[in-house]
Amino acid sequence: MNTTPPALLDEAPAGPPRRAGRHPLDVTEVRHLSTDTVAVTLHVPTALRDVFTHRPGQHVVVRHRRAGTELLRSYSICPPPYAPGALRLVIKRSGPGGFGEHATTRLTPGERLDVSPPTGTFALPELPGAHHVLLAGGTGITPLAPMATEALRRDPACRISLVHSVRTSADAVLADELAAVKDEFVDRLTVLYVLTREDRGSGPLARRLDASSVGRLVAALDARPGPDTTFALCGPSGLVATARHVLAGLGTDPALVRWELFTADGTRPRPPEPARQTPRAGEYRVTALLDGRRRAATVLPHDPVLLDALLRGHPDVPYACREGVCGSCRAKVLSGEVIADGQHALDERDRAAGYTLVCRARPRTPEITLDFDA
Repeated sequence: MNTTPPALLDEAPAGPPRRAGRHPLDVTEVRHLSTDTVAVTLHVPTALRDVFTHRPGQHVVVRHRRAGTELLRSYSICPPPYAPGALRLVIKRSGPGGFGEHATTRLTPGERLDVSPPTGTFALPELPGAHHVLLAGGTGITPLAPMATEALRRDPACRISLVHSVRTSADAVLADELAAVKDEFVDRLTVLYVLTREDRGSGPLARRLDASSVGRLVAALDARPGPDTTFALCGPSGLVATARHVLAGLGTDPALVRWELFTADGTRPRPPEPARQTPRAGEYRVTALLDGRRRAATVLPHDPVLLDALLRGHPDVPYACREGVCGSCRAKVLSGEVIADGQHALDERDRAAGYTLVCRARPRTPEITLDFDA
């Protein structure tokens, strides 16, 4: 890309910050949803209400310090039905030593968590009267449930078909809340559960979702691809990849398929692929626009990606998973060129528009300008 960057501001813009930094929020409730999953509700002070204003599908990054190490974890915002303005996160324990283990075993009301402002572009296409088909795997339900509820209330002509794949019925977190939404929109909301470790006989709900069963579900839901049918997918990479492959084979317009991945808490991030050439000290520079302020850094030979160069002097640069999955470090390349692999949180439209994930990007040209605010 060879575009001219806009003017970069040295002073902070008017109003509260939107993406930079983190804010301490008090835990007001820890509610167990299953044996390994909790819903954590956080109090947002009046002074931070604008900062934490969000829309369905967005997420925050929680920072937790333990034993001298810092854990960053991205969680979708899932507002509780009894207090829509509250900030609620559904957190699953997926392994020892991660924040999920702490949240499900030791976190109590009164504790404080450092939380980043909401971010993310995961959302349903705005298509009045559409049939929105939502496919969730495990805790992938947490962004999809509020997205479904908001669409039903905003668009009286739309309908929602939501499929939730879980191990057992006890793992179907938010089932009671979805049942209440179903009662409110009985003619426009369909909720189906795929139980992968319970015997449900034969049919598309009887086994783990593979290409065959996803295809049969699409047919059973009368969700044939067309201009009035959209799809939103959230869950483990295997499930999302399978569903995308099936939908592509059916001729679905890629613009009508939205998706988001998640990784298990506590997993070690995979390092990026080796750079095609190693930068020499001072050879590459990166400038980033974040909340109207300019951040500049030199890429050193030992910096695997641009994120490391920026974090050296600017710890408020947003990131979480370092695996190209959560999308917290999404930025637009305004000038220069980068190379990046494993950018799972970006789709074809993002790449065509010039976006990259800074946790996976490496420099290809001596000067690079990024815009986190775009």
